[in-house]
Amino acid sequence: MGHTKDIAHQIQEQTGGTLFEIKPAVLYSEDYDTTERQGRTETREGYRPMLAEQVTDLYSYDTILLGTPNWFNTMAPPVATFLADNDFAGKKIALFCTNGGGGLGHIVADIRTLCKDSEILDSLDIYEDGGSGAKAKISDWLKKNDLA
Repeated sequence: MGHTKDIAHQIQEQTGGTLFEIKPAVLYSEDYDTTERQGRTETREGYRPMLAEQVTDLYSYDTILLGTPNWFNTMAPPVATFLADNDFAGKKIALFCTNGGGGLGHIVADIRTLCKDSEILDSLDIYEDGGSGAKAKISDWLKKNDLA
């Protein structure tokens, strides 16, 4: 666990961008099996947890680099809350997704549903922590989206 956060830090190192961690008000269990059961239920039911804090200056950004783990072929519920609670009209969203083998699932389609008036850029699919090739893969993705 923590792969998405680690990749976000690597992206921040390459871009100099601002980090904002999307966290639920009630944190998930440290126990993997407990969190997996809860996550399965939440994604199946479309649950959107309250967030620990809200971003206050989203209006000042034109492009959002959005990270999420793949939870049962979609984004983690706190990320869905973040997208539903904020106005992304006219913004560009570049998704990066960490996963244990499920790839992007239907995350891009789900983001398009929640952010109808946004431009969704090419997405980055990272298996677990990306291994030794993560830095190069991130760099290529940033260049492809004109974010380098």
